[in-house]
Amino acid sequence: MFRLWGSVMNILMVLSNPCTHDPRVLKEAKTLEEAGNTVTILAWDRKRQASIEETKDGVDIVRLRNTKFMDLIPYNILRLRFWWMAGAKKALEMHSRTPFDIIHCHDLDTLPIGEKIKRKLGIPLIYDSHEIWPYMIEDEVPKILVKRLLSLEKKLLKSVDYVITVGKSSRDYFRLITNKPIGIVMNCKDLAYENYQSPKNLEFTLIYIGSMSKKRFFPEIVDLVGQMAGVKLVLASSAKRGMVYEVKERCDNYKNTEFLGTIPEEELIPRTRAADATFILVDPKSKHYQHTLFNKQFEAMVCGRPIIVTNNTFAAEMTKELDCGLVVDYNGESIRETIIKLRDNPDLCKRLGVNAIKSAQNIYNWEIEKEKLLKIYERVKNG
Repeated sequence: MFRLWGSVMNILMVLSNPCTHDPRVLKEAKTLEEAGNTVTILAWDRKRQASIEETKDGVDIVRLRNTKFMDLIPYNILRLRFWWMAGAKKALEMHSRTPFDIIHCHDLDTLPIGEKIKRKLGIPLIYDSHEIWPYMIEDEVPKILVKRLLSLEKKLLKSVDYVITVGKSSRDYFRLITNKPIGIVMNCKDLAYENYQSPKNLEFTLIYIGSMSKKRFFPEIVDLVGQMAGVKLVLASSAKRGMVYEVKERCDNYKNTEFLGTIPEEELIPRTRAADATFILVDPKSKHYQHTLFNKQFEAMVCGRPIIVTNNTFAAEMTKELDCGLVVDYNGESIRETIIKLRDNPDLCKRLGVNAIKSAQNIYNWEIEKEKLLKIYERVKNG
């Protein structure tokens, strides 16, 4: 591993979730810790889901909870200003005890905290954009608020020393609104298997483990596969929202659809490899999904499994370039035809799966991405 010799740093990461299940943040923090630095994550535990303080893989996590006043506010978007104030206050308090060398903000809903700390202390500020955040919430808030958030991001970028993002599409977006240096650190997975291995299912098995929403073709995918012969659908999600309950009810209507509920994180990769294929079906009209590079793609790669993705997205471009899956239109007929194509063509599945695992081994794995992260930190530290 590339190490920051002679450049040991005390790093503060800021995160707007409780940091109980955030693989990107925890992997980045662990990478920096293993390189000899000290990393503390300041997290927002809105629902009091975890302890106030804990240590994971040598990384200290300090959590802020909602005040009683914040709990009275009906929407998280309206609580942001109070989170920013509380987060900045806590960060300054922590800095007074053990000074930080760099502040690393994850996504736009933490960047105002970093900007305030940068302004007061003058320490370097890294902005880690996991997605284009205003686009991600555009279906949940008024359009005027999306515009204000886009404007806020552009304004705050003036204080940023380095932008980290997750793929070429989002990098191109930031190049249009800032002249700050931009680096890509993808959400690649650790290599899990050395060679391709064919699945051993009696029925062609599709698996999906992740969030479920209308714009991810849920619950329609359950009815579509439920009425297909020779195909099994396995689903899992840790989200406790209405769509998940609706999906579970739909699965109960069919013999070939199985809803697992929440599964341990360590089962995600083995279960994906045990299936024949996975999928990520998103509405390509969504600006958020047009730019997103999905964790599902990297999970499929390390497992050597083909993935089905929606056309007119950056994810589709990557899938076609690597020849590691098939691209579909966002409608039931196209999706059904593609599932049948994979079901009836084991040689095609194998070719796509072999290409997938080779892509992971040669390019898309966390060993390569962690080196990128450390080199970015070296550059920021040296000015």
